[in-house]
Amino acid sequence: MFARLNTLLPRRPRLTILTGAGCSTGSGIPDYRDSNGEWKRTPPVHLPEFLSDPLAAKRYWARSMAGWRSFNQAQPNPVHTALAEFEACGISHHLITQNVDGLHQRAGSSRVVDLHGRLDTVICLNCGARVLRQTLQLELEALNPDWTYQIDQIAPDGDVDLSHVDYPNFHIAKCHGCDGVLKPDVVFFGENVPRARVEFALARVAEADALLVAGSSLMVYSGFRFARAAAAAGKAIIIINHGRTRADNLATVKVEADLAQTLATLRAWLDARRQ
Repeated sequence: MFARLNTLLPRRPRLTILTGAGCSTGSGIPDYRDSNGEWKRTPPVHLPEFLSDPLAAKRYWARSMAGWRSFNQAQPNPVHTALAEFEACGISHHLITQNVDGLHQRAGSSRVVDLHGRLDTVICLNCGARVLRQTLQLELEALNPDWTYQIDQIAPDGDVDLSHVDYPNFHIAKCHGCDGVLKPDVVFFGENVPRARVEFALARVAEADALLVAGSSLMVYSGFRFARAAAAAGKAIIIINHGRTRADNLATVKVEADLAQTLATLRAWLDARRQ
């Protein structure tokens, strides 16, 4: 499966790993796209809409309040555990994740770039104050004690599809320090990843012997850029993902199989080369 890498990697390679939503589906957090890389549902809210349309902001926080408990209770699955073991045994140089669930860290990975931020923290867009998302959850529930809803479908990033709801009458929490607008400390669509974070992640790609893409279609440029950088530097690119990715033409090896099992196979292959 990985024989093509024999001439491209040193015997003890360092991999920078880029992960996507496919890593967390086994934890009950759905992914965004189908096997063709197309949206499975309506795309997430865009930042300009969140900031300019009060109803859009109410809709976001109402759905987030409804979905938070399920999202917050998600546990690491064998994919997260396998990648933590990659770090522990020296295979993983660094891990860049497009996910916002924090499950890599909870599984034991410590060298992690949260490219799109973390959903468990909320930031004030005015003064920069941060608060735990769980703390905000309690406040949202207190502000909306009689608000009723029906969850139709759990969606990615703590979102849910709801019916029988009255969004205009949903009450949003404000920053306690300055009455500013609160948003989850994640990169929304229409928002740029902080430049320093991108540059740090690109440096980790440059230092590695190869890039391993795990569970991502790379359809969003914020992740695809790392495959482009690896290809431009002549590094091997290993992609493990069900369905089409934006970097298929750049891949040295592309595997469409169970992610946890394939990671176990890759580790065994790398361990054998070290002997």
